[in-house]
Amino acid sequence: MSAFDGRVVRDPTVKTERIPDDGCSAPTSERAVRLALSCVVEGGEPAVSEVATASGPVAAWDQVVAGRFGDGLAERASHLDLDRVLERAARSRARFVVPGDQEWPERLGDLRFCDEVQRRGGVPFGLWLRGPAHLAQLAERSVAIVGSRAATPYGTAVATDLAAELAEHGFTVISGGAYGIDTAAHQGALAVTGPTVAVLANGVDVGYPQGNAKLFDWVAEHGLIVSELAPGTHPSRVRFLARNRLIAALGLGTVVVEAALRSGARNTASWALGCGRVLMAVPGSVESAMSGATHLMIRNGQAVLVTSVAEVLELVSESGQQLIPFQQGPTRATDDLDPVRLAVYEAVPARRRVGAGEIALAAGVSMPTALAQLSALEVAGLVVVDEVGWRAVVSR
Repeated sequence: MSAFDGRVVRDPTVKTERIPDDGCSAPTSERAVRLALSCVVEGGEPAVSEVATASGPVAAWDQVVAGRFGDGLAERASHLDLDRVLERAARSRARFVVPGDQEWPERLGDLRFCDEVQRRGGVPFGLWLRGPAHLAQLAERSVAIVGSRAATPYGTAVATDLAAELAEHGFTVISGGAYGIDTAAHQGALAVTGPTVAVLANGVDVGYPQGNAKLFDWVAEHGLIVSELAPGTHPSRVRFLARNRLIAALGLGTVVVEAALRSGARNTASWALGCGRVLMAVPGSVESAMSGATHLMIRNGQAVLVTSVAEVLELVSESGQQLIPFQQGPTRATDDLDPVRLAVYEAVPARRRVGAGEIALAAGVSMPTALAQLSALEVAGLVVVDEVGWRAVVSR
């Protein structure tokens, strides 16, 4: 039977000229198999992914069809209609890229070495893209910003500002398109006409959540909508968990702005650590449940505390670049005083006038030394003197 007849799929290599690609190096037959796998197998299914990585996608497909991974997958494969999938992809102007293509981000290969998280894992068989941008180029300098859907005004403001400033520094902002922190991150990048990538837990043509449909259109116009799931696929809990690994693997680092102790953002953080990415967290109020996970990650040494884009850039940039100067409090007029002069100055009261003898006694120096230092302090404008005595004019 044909791969496109809507019934049994045995040889997904026919009519391959219709499969959307970027004209790069992957063999057409392999591309077709990977496309079929993306339609049949749930994203991040570790068992199938392991076979595809070790023996190739054709071997993985053969085992799917043969029922090696269960009758459910075999049944789904038997009813796959790739013509229908490709027609839907064409309507949404979606394209399919696979390992070896110019648009494929090599960084995703790190998922091969990550342990499973909540029974998800592995390199995706391929990615569906909607939008004009080049995925590999966007991912080269990118940072993921994730957090709670029930974000506080504080978290929303922080995520928006971080995303906007990262975009102004030439970094792509990656997030998941959900309400809350994700939305703020995408909007922050778009506000400064910067690139942003939304990685979805559904098909690139499915607007979920529906309230963000307009946002997805903007992202598709200025950046990319990305999914490992075929067009038309709707979200589910397991698909969100699988999606999180892609967000973490695509970026140079992940910033968690707000996250409850039990949250998808914390799942993304686990993937970032597993992929060897820099994990960063923004502190919040100790009374805010939305910052419970960020504080815990900082406390456990899993995440680096960040409060500004400068700190994020220092962590994700190459060694020796974007270094932040040592920060200290505001300077005081007394900072440059040597120990003797400082001792004399501190012996001078600010609210009354005293004689040089009392100052010398309080400072533990001789009278000549006290007079010499008081004269220098007067020139510096730190003390004044009249017929009554000396008084400090700068608060300590």
